Amino acid sequence: MPRLLILVPTEMERRGLEPVLASASGQNCRVELCGFGPVAAAARTAQLLAEHAPQRVLLIGIAGRLDDRLAIGAAYQFERVACYGIGAGTGGDFLPAAALGWHQWMGAVDGTSPQIGDQIDGLNSSAAGGGAGGVRADLLLTVCAAAACAEDVRLRKQAFPAAAAEDMEGFAVAFACRLRGVPLDIVRGISNTAGDRDRSGWQVAAALEAAGRLSLQIMAEVL
Repeated sequence: MPRLLILVPTEMERRGLEPVLASASGQNCRVELCGFGPVAAAARTAQLLAEHAPQRVLLIGIAGRLDDRLAIGAAYQFERVACYGIGAGTGGDFLPAAALGWHQWMGAVDGTSPQIGDQIDGLNSSAAGGGAGGVRADLLLTVCAAAACAEDVRLRKQAFPAAAAEDMEGFAVAFACRLRGVPLDIVRGISNTAGDRDRSGWQVAAALEAAGRLSLQIMAEVL
C-alpha cells in the first residue's frame, strides 16, 4: 500500500517528470498514469484508489494559463478546481450545472460521500509553494477540450472569473478522491497560454521540470 499515489495524465508528461522525480521513488509512493481527459482520468483514478488505497494523491502535469497571473515555465499548486462544460447551452449561452440548480453528485443516501457541484475546494493541505519557481494558485478549470482561441478563453472566464489555468484532468481526479475521502494535491506546470495552439512557443520541458521540483517539496512534507 503506497502512502502517496502520484498520478500523471500522459506518458509524455511522465517521461518529462522522471528525471526530477527519480529520487522520490520507493515504497512510500507509486507513480501511475491516470489517462488523458476527464472521463479517462475519473475512471482510472477510481480504479487506482480501489486497488492501492493510498493515504493521499498528487496529480502532476502541464496546463495552459487563462491570463497573465501565472508565468509560463513556472509551476503552481492549486487551491481548488472547477469543471467547465457540464450544464446547458454553448458559447455565450452556456450555464454550468450549479447555475441550473444541479449538483454533479447529489451525495450518498447514507451520508458517506458529500454532494459535489461544479467546484471542489479545500485542496492542498501541505504548506509547499514558495520555492523552485512555484507558488500557490487559486482556481484550476478542467475542460473537455483545450481552448483554441481567445474567444474560448473569454467564455471560460465569463463562467468562472477566478480561473487562472485550464487542464483536462484535475476536476475528475478531485471528484474520485473526494468520493473516497482521500486528500489531493494538484501541481501544474504552465506550458503555454490557453488558446495558443502554436506549440513552437510552448515551454513544456521547463513547465514539467518546475512541476517536478515543486512536487518534491510537497512530498518532503507529506511523506
